[in-house]
Amino acid sequence: MDSSISQIVIAVLGIGGTLAAAVITQRGADRARTRELEHTRQLQREEREYATRHAQLEARRTCYATLSAGTRDLANAMTKVRHALESGGVTEELRSELDQARREHRMRHAEAQMVAPDAVAETASTANRQLGDLYGLLMRLDCGTPLRGEDLDTVRESFDRLWDLLWRMRRAMRVDLGVTAPDAEERPGADT
Repeated sequence: MDSSISQIVIAVLGIGGTLAAAVITQRGADRARTRELEHTRQLQREEREYATRHAQLEARRTCYATLSAGTRDLANAMTKVRHALESGGVTEELRSELDQARREHRMRHAEAQMVAPDAVAETASTANRQLGDLYGLLMRLDCGTPLRGEDLDTVRESFDRLWDLLWRMRRAMRVDLGVTAPDAEERPGADT
């Protein structure tokens, strides 16, 4: 009987070992599948995040390009009015061109305020205020109602400040886009 009990015990252990091996193998395979699924989900999350960041970067790049172009268009229209004031005659065509450039710039500036991070929005707002002040000065001179001390020299000084502010705005945009290093040297000759 001893031998039959030991044969039964051996058989039970053999069957138990075989069943245990199958269960352990199955659990290992399940864990491997779970890790693989989690890895796949993580890759998908990272791909979505990358696509989102890339789309946001492209949106900012497009916005910055249109804002920069619109700002330059407005500054150029103001320059034409300044030259016309210096030569003694602003035409309706110049006034209309200036008003159109100003409207377009306001739209582009408003869009940038919704897309740009604070550093860029702040420099764009500063440049926008200078553009507004310069526009008001040009209109007062054109209408013959300048404030005390306002003349064409004041206009020239305002343009000097404007070009510096536009340079700072473009630089902030380029830093945000990663085109320019944040610690890159300032423009030679710029007031800091």
